[in-house]
Amino acid sequence: MDISSSKAGDRILFMIKTKGPASTASLARQLGITPEAARQQVQKLVSEGLIDGRPECRASAGRPRQVWALTAAGFSRFPDAHSQLAVQLLSSVRVAFGDDGLELLLARRDEESLREYRRACGEATDTKTRLHRLAEARTAEGYMARVETDGQDLLLIEDHCPICAAASACQGFCSSELQVFQEVLGPSAFIRRIEHLQAGGHRCVYRISPK
Repeated sequence: MDISSSKAGDRILFMIKTKGPASTASLARQLGITPEAARQQVQKLVSEGLIDGRPECRASAGRPRQVWALTAAGFSRFPDAHSQLAVQLLSSVRVAFGDDGLELLLARRDEESLREYRRACGEATDTKTRLHRLAEARTAEGYMARVETDGQDLLLIEDHCPICAAASACQGFCSSELQVFQEVLGPSAFIRRIEHLQAGGHRCVYRISPK
């Protein structure tokens, strides 16, 4: 989704997708529009079934604010790599070749991914450069990936999963990603998943720490 040319409603969907649930005031501030304009757009998105309200999780006492989160219809506005076809193919492979056949298929996919990511990293040896190039490769695949710094650690943040339906149908997609990322980054770094879309998060986040 190209936010440079999209309407305010699309920009709000993109902001919630990448930043998580947000209040009307926060959306107005981050997008540089008036609170009244933000309210109008929010109500339009609610009426279209793309977002809904929920109480904000707060550690402090007091009445929680209402924040806006994407509904299933809202998530569907972002590309999912032929989700239903992928789910059907996985089911067909499992029926035709059993779980062993499915594992072979996933192993082959991991090998191809590892080869492509290593090619993207080129001759870079430092973890930060390799992680940035991995994020670029993942973004090209539709994962909306970016890198942030958190103290001595690095965060690989993926704001979208283009194979979400397939990953839900087959957990092997997610379990093997960590191993692929670890091999790409090399032995000087340790990576772990700290937020997971399949576990109720609004995105996937990986923490990379120096060994």
